[in-house]
Amino acid sequence: MSSAQDIVPRVNKTSRSVSNSWTNNLSTSPTVAFHSSQTSNMVRRNTKPLQRFETKEVKVLLLENVNETGVDILRGQGYQVETVKSSLSENELIERISDIHVIGIRSKTKLTARVLNAAKNLLVIGCFCIGTNQVDLKTAASHGIAVFNSPFSNSRSVAELTLAEIVALARQLGDRSMELHKGIWNKVSAGCWEVRGKTLGIVGYGHIGSQLSVLAESFGLSVIYYDVIPLMGLGTAKQVDSLKTLLSSSDFVSLHVPELAETKGMIGAEELAAMRDGSYLINNARGSVVDIPALVNAIRSGKLAGAAIDVYPHEPAGNGPYFNAQALDTWASDLQTLPNVLLTPHVGGSTEEAQSAIGVEVGHALVRYVNEGSTQGAVNMPEVNLRSLTMDEPDHARVIFIHKNVPGVLRNVNKVLENHNVDKQMTDSRGDVAYLMADVSGVTQEEMKTLYQSLEDLQSRIRTRILY
Repeated sequence: MSSAQDIVPRVNKTSRSVSNSWTNNLSTSPTVAFHSSQTSNMVRRNTKPLQRFETKEVKVLLLENVNETGVDILRGQGYQVETVKSSLSENELIERISDIHVIGIRSKTKLTARVLNAAKNLLVIGCFCIGTNQVDLKTAASHGIAVFNSPFSNSRSVAELTLAEIVALARQLGDRSMELHKGIWNKVSAGCWEVRGKTLGIVGYGHIGSQLSVLAESFGLSVIYYDVIPLMGLGTAKQVDSLKTLLSSSDFVSLHVPELAETKGMIGAEELAAMRDGSYLINNARGSVVDIPALVNAIRSGKLAGAAIDVYPHEPAGNGPYFNAQALDTWASDLQTLPNVLLTPHVGGSTEEAQSAIGVEVGHALVRYVNEGSTQGAVNMPEVNLRSLTMDEPDHARVIFIHKNVPGVLRNVNKVLENHNVDKQMTDSRGDVAYLMADVSGVTQEEMKTLYQSLEDLQSRIRTRILY
């Protein structure tokens, strides 16, 4: 098979100008909105810019065409930023990553244990997407490498795509469009429905599921949802007590769950059999959630009237003619020949607005971690955050000590710091890893070297950083 190549998208000037008009009104998390606003500059104008004691320059590698908003944020900090449009293979990553401090990826790059073991200088990983299953989170934490993602920014885009797919499936729009492209006029109403008055079942009522709930009700759909924890429904949406109840009560079933051991194969032959005759399944979650051969059988038998799939168990590493049995699985050709099946190439969050917002959210998280040590929002580390040092604290240093979560560490760290005044300190643990931050005053450059080496010599040490 030939190597993956980028396909240049066709974008007209009008659509580009309309898309860019939204960039000042992006939907990000409250934390990121604060840090990226003009107000934050006024609130933080007295903030002391911290330098990295042990890492004078920061090298950044951004893969998979990370949005320019994220690139600009990182370059604005004076980091050395290299961008690559495509993903890299495991061997290519091992070759490139040894001197990198920050790496940014999307969904195709796999940061395996083998890659992370070669990343001797890596401080932090930015996943410019919702998912983090492409990163070995446990190995990253064991090396003191924090991982950040964007859990909020593309929620609206995925919700809108799902609503569009509900209407398209109900009206068989995919089939009618393909027929006309082939010159076939097929004006029919049989098997085509309004969505008004139908029931939408949402599996996973998080950021995306709850937004979809509101949009669907505005279309006249009744909404029920299933989640593993009790959640208050928005509008008139009602939570049901089991997945089976949802499947048997819904005309449309839309999946919005993360990739976990518990969700792998969540929708198989048994679950498909429990769905209403003539209903529809939509998977914009993760490819491992649905047993695709079972889905193929359910559509062929007429049990389901259609499906929309945006994610797959195995996906090509780049754009091109790679959605086939040789690159993926034998079911690729089966999906392509089924009626009323909408297939999209993992584009749920692929809008100009979502990608810009993701760049802002993850870019700022990376900067806060590198410059201030804040792990707020990290998916594999304890969340620790201290207020910023100010220009009124010129002789202060911020000590960051990532260590094994074993007894006696705090005693040893405090012994190292005992000759210095600790202004503020915070520590927390998560599994086998603990994270400590302490601001100490009256520290000279020579004393920083001593502090750094003393902490590095502790047996429990995973990683030591000092910012000043």
